[in-house]
Amino acid sequence: MALPENPHLESPPLNSELQTPVPLIVEPFPPPALIPARSAPKAGEDPVWSGWDVLQITGLTLLTLFIVQFLVVVGAHRFAYPHESWFDVAQKPVLALLSQLLTYAAVALFMILLVEGKYHTRFWQGVRWNWPGIAGVSLVGLGVVMLGLDFLGRFLPMPKETPFDQFFASPSDAYLTAAFAVSLGPLMEELFFRGFLYPVIARRMGAVWGILLTALPFGLIHFFQYGRSWGAVLIIFLVGVVLTTVRAVTKSVASSFLTHVGYNGTLMVLAALQTDGFRHMDKAASLAGWIK
Repeated sequence: MALPENPHLESPPLNSELQTPVPLIVEPFPPPALIPARSAPKAGEDPVWSGWDVLQITGLTLLTLFIVQFLVVVGAHRFAYPHESWFDVAQKPVLALLSQLLTYAAVALFMILLVEGKYHTRFWQGVRWNWPGIAGVSLVGLGVVMLGLDFLGRFLPMPKETPFDQFFASPSDAYLTAAFAVSLGPLMEELFFRGFLYPVIARRMGAVWGILLTALPFGLIHFFQYGRSWGAVLIIFLVGVVLTTVRAVTKSVASSFLTHVGYNGTLMVLAALQTDGFRHMDKAASLAGWIK
């Protein structure tokens, strides 16, 4: 008997190929690759220079100051003060300030070449010289308020005389020192300590250690200048803590510079008023802890 034609009952052909089963679930996208997270720089500081660059600046400053002071004293003894002893010539404040001026010029040039030549970064942008605008007035006022730190000298062992006193031996030397103290002096100190040193330390150790470890050498560089008085160094260390805190909070070296100028400027104005224009330095006894 013949079977009725029914396509559903027909057997598949013997030469048919086996079909590959289609997976029921297909991932439309490959699994995302895991990317390791990068740790952000501590305290938000990421300078283009390194700690070795800061050490180079330090070494250059010390070496240049030594060479320049030697050359200035030799030249002054030969051409300006031929009848005075070498020691007396070396103690003249005007020559010491001239040596610092020439040294600062050389160091500033090296800083600029380092940032712009080696790292191809605009100098003022690299050191975060962000001018605060009208807010700078309050920062200068903060420098005036910082004068309260000097009252600690009444409770600390402070020397009656220091090598720094020679810079106020005459009115001309005192005015020259005062001009230096509110211009080039704080500018270079802020550029080095708050501009170059602080961000390197803060990047590695955080803002708190950056502030403390920047203020420490800032105080120690005045150790011999103020007659090896640890009391004076402690006060300057505290001043450095305030200045570096201003730099850390505002992210601006210009801000700490203005605070520094306000502090130094107030000292100079008070000293000038107390001594009748630096003509009677014996009247500055009450300011001895301030102008040292």
